[in-house]
Amino acid sequence: MADIKYDIIEEIGILSENARGWRKELNLISWNGAAAKYDLRDWAPDHEKMGKGITLNKEEAGVLAKLLVQREL
Repeated sequence: MADIKYDIIEEIGILSENARGWRKELNLISWNGAAAKYDLRDWAPDHEKMGKGITLNKEEAGVLAKLLVQREL
């Protein structure tokens, strides 16, 4: 499997943390040198390991935000 390189451009926020210290985070990340995208996934405390997640470009993140506001969570 090829090495995946990432650069956390901005740590936006933490949604939750489990008993082992892993945190579900929303970050702005550049993957393999590409343009940064919004990224939501679980991270180990040192950001060395990660779980599966989802990446969204700016437009997709905006649509998601509107959908969540409409749902009045």
